[in-house]
Amino acid sequence: MKALILRALNRRPPLPALTLSGIILATFVLMALIAPVVAPQNPYDPLQIYGWEASSPPGTRGSGGYLYLLGTDGLGRDIVSCILYGLRISLMVSVTSAAIAALIGLTAGVSAAYFGRWVDIVIMRLVDLQLSLPTILIALIAIVTLGPGIDRIILALIIAQWAGYARLARSVALSETNKSYMDAALLMRLPTSRIILRHLLPNSIAPAVTLIPIEIGHAIALEATLSFLGLGVPIDKPSLGSTVANGFQYLLTGQYWISLFPGLALFGLIASINLVGEHLRRRLDPRSRPI
Repeated sequence: MKALILRALNRRPPLPALTLSGIILATFVLMALIAPVVAPQNPYDPLQIYGWEASSPPGTRGSGGYLYLLGTDGLGRDIVSCILYGLRISLMVSVTSAAIAALIGLTAGVSAAYFGRWVDIVIMRLVDLQLSLPTILIALIAIVTLGPGIDRIILALIIAQWAGYARLARSVALSETNKSYMDAALLMRLPTSRIILRHLLPNSIAPAVTLIPIEIGHAIALEATLSFLGLGVPIDKPSLGSTVANGFQYLLTGQYWISLFPGLALFGLIASINLVGEHLRRRLDPRSRPI
């Protein structure tokens, strides 16, 4: 009886956690999309920034008519505006890098499974080499080599993330190559590109769908770490990571708000993405479902 009760409880989906995380994530995405409309200030426009109001505490009424609800940073930019515009950059960088890394990793993994032999050996040795190193170290080496800039950060994150997709895609594609539709495609002498792109790759994508949300959250954290180390988004681009980094030097002077509020937004964004991604993995992965 006890086992039946526990089994019934395990079958109930975590609706409160899923609903809350989904609402939080949707709110972050919506705020990023409408940031130019709802932001009190454009942190990119020097005409709207008053340097003499730098490091103003939360609740200060500025000379330009702004109410600095969360205060200003060391450059005089409104923290609320920096968070709203920072969401745009953080989401754009993470989503773009995760999508391109998934495409490259899936193609490499499927190619390794299909061709085998030396192609499989070369690709998987590169994957094993990269996965043996910390992701942040790969990203640091890439960004130091490529130089600063948002486009280079995206490229560095792609380099740091593609290997995970490749290993996952290869393991799935190996099982797909033994199925009857693959034998039929080979008997029909279809072109190799068509077999990979029209048959093998689409049937190997499903597991990667559960990995993409997690990697998006990982990319946001990596971008924030690079910005905190001074190697990420430039100081004049208010990503969440760079905003937190800009306020770190003011913590000892008691100006906590410059880093605290963007840090809370960064934590909420990553947590909501991970929770939604975990629920998606449980729904799509049969092995994670309760018996």
